[in-house]
Amino acid sequence: MSVSLVKGGRVSLNKEKPGLSKIVVGLGWDVNSTDTGADFDLDASVFLTAGNGKVSDDANFIFYNNLKSKDGAVVHMGDNRTGAGEGDDEQIKVDLAHVDSGVQEIHIVVTIHEAETRKQNFGMVRHAFVRIVDESDNQEILRYDLEEDFSVETALMFGRLYRDGADWKFAAVGTGFKEGLAGFCKQFGVNI
Repeated sequence: MSVSLVKGGRVSLNKEKPGLSKIVVGLGWDVNSTDTGADFDLDASVFLTAGNGKVSDDANFIFYNNLKSKDGAVVHMGDNRTGAGEGDDEQIKVDLAHVDSGVQEIHIVVTIHEAETRKQNFGMVRHAFVRIVDESDNQEILRYDLEEDFSVETALMFGRLYRDGADWKFAAVGTGFKEGLAGFCKQFGVNI
């Protein structure tokens, strides 16, 4: 049975599913019927950070133009430009057993492409969620539905995976930023 998280909640993936190795991070959202004159294009990105909270190599910033981490353990499954339909809008596969030992955290973010130009923000988005699924049997381990009203934010950190000794844990973050993807790149030390 899947664990339902609230903002700030944490789950040990290894305790929920002993022997877990390969997961799928599913991200989804729906767009309100607000007409801004432009389509919405939300993008999932992942930052693999070292103990200092920074990405040690720009190849460990995973997004629609760099679909695979340097070690090959994190793979973005591609950009969905509309978010139409049910279920996950974008997915990221993570092989936890093969994530480089120097990576301590995997930050999962979603941004609105060209949000400022298109006059869009996450207040115009609803039903946003992140979930973790065991790739081997397609069973959902956890889900976090973001229910806050993000009226000015153009970027959200949905959650983060992090090491705790030999275990991997997930934290539901749900924090918004006004600076879009550039703000996250600056925070995590990625050169754009």
